[in-house]
Amino acid sequence: MSRDTKTVLAEAAPISSSGEDLFEAKKPAPVSAWNVLVQGVALFSDGYNVQIMGYMQTVMAKLYPKQLTSSIKTRLSNSILVGEVIGMLLFGLCIDRFGRRIGIIATTIFLVFGIVLSTAAHGNTVTGMFWMMIVSRGIAGVGAGGEYAVCTAQALESADSSESLQKRRGFLVTISTNLAIVSGFVGSSIVALIVIAAYGNKASEGIWRVCFGIGIFLPLTIFFFRMRLIDSTQYQKHAIQSKVPYILAIRRYWRPLLGCSLAWFLYDFVVYPFNLLAPTLVSGFSKNPTLLQSVGWSALINAFAIPGAIVGGWMTDFIGRRQTYAIGWAIVCVLGFLIGGLRFPLSHVFPLFVVLYGFFQSFLSVGPGDCNFLVSSESFPTPLRGHFLGFAAAVGKAGSAIGTTVLTIALNSFENQIKGQQALFLIGSSISVLGTLVVIFLIPNHPGTLEEEDAKFRAYLEENGYDTSGMGLIDKYRVDAEDKVLA
Repeated sequence: MSRDTKTVLAEAAPISSSGEDLFEAKKPAPVSAWNVLVQGVALFSDGYNVQIMGYMQTVMAKLYPKQLTSSIKTRLSNSILVGEVIGMLLFGLCIDRFGRRIGIIATTIFLVFGIVLSTAAHGNTVTGMFWMMIVSRGIAGVGAGGEYAVCTAQALESADSSESLQKRRGFLVTISTNLAIVSGFVGSSIVALIVIAAYGNKASEGIWRVCFGIGIFLPLTIFFFRMRLIDSTQYQKHAIQSKVPYILAIRRYWRPLLGCSLAWFLYDFVVYPFNLLAPTLVSGFSKNPTLLQSVGWSALINAFAIPGAIVGGWMTDFIGRRQTYAIGWAIVCVLGFLIGGLRFPLSHVFPLFVVLYGFFQSFLSVGPGDCNFLVSSESFPTPLRGHFLGFAAAVGKAGSAIGTTVLTIALNSFENQIKGQQALFLIGSSISVLGTLVVIFLIPNHPGTLEEEDAKFRAYLEENGYDTSGMGLIDKYRVDAEDKVLA
């Protein structure tokens, strides 16, 4: 017979016996907003390491004009994205089976090792050096992709650990995820500007080596602090470390999984190419832009995403997840079609183009940028959160690689650069129309606490004949304690 949610919650509570002390020893210390926000520092470094390549390609184009072909450019941009797809899938499974903490260790190792190799890239030829860079950034991508699952799951579960935090859960999670990543994008541009200025605004091999190398320090700086964080109470209560009921889970959650995956794919299809191509788009207004001009203007455009992420985080708690999602997408549609339609007149009004392009980036951040992380982590139960979140993020990152390839080809297929840029914005807006429809029809508007959804999932499993007695680390502690009492 099935049990209701209250019964499931009651049975998930720790026993009242002499074994209670054992359970109490396993409970995490009280969680503050800082425990949520520290996850953002790791994702900031991911944003930095992904975006820095876009700026360094501007430098490399001047250093190696013959060897940096369009195919090499695409591979340099996509290598870290391909690595991220692998990391998202791999560590999404890992953190559900072995715990959130083990994911922190493994992802940091991959990320730092890959960055070290890319910073030291050499070869008998320049092309050989590029291939070493491509492979090493792929390794770094495995770690960066794993951080998506690790940091988002940890941030969400920490933000749900008390009533005061639950009221700000949407804001805290979006600040720790999307805002952190877009801040990393902007941070990479600031670092690039400083290093380029230090080299006298002249292309040099030292520029890209220094900029790559700086990406090593952030993940190492917070590694030991993050190691002190232990698995959340939510994970301890509901973890499934063996005999995972995949068929039952997919039967229950296929709709939000489809919606989150498609929305993330469409968002990344648009946002990553536009970030990486920002220096190219801005350089179209000047025949011979300096390195500082190209990087500086694109940095300004990408910085518009920061206020967008903050506003979107506030909106998720105020008007709801799905509403914020849809509004952001819809405004992006309008702005993209406006810029695309007016691209020729805008070629004579550079400041207006920068402002419109900036708002385009900002509302991408308000809607899908914020809500991808939040909705894709809230919509699934704790024991499978890493699985589903990692899968949705991986589908999104595949959109980044595909979008970068497709939109770069589209941009280069026009002899007239302005026509190519016009096509880029029109394609981006058309994709945004699809994103709006996906959100409206497939995205849930998740209310309540994580515990409520976990209890419903446990009850659903029992109704379908799944033995839930082995769920949760707490159950194992309870058995050990009971054995001691009986002895």
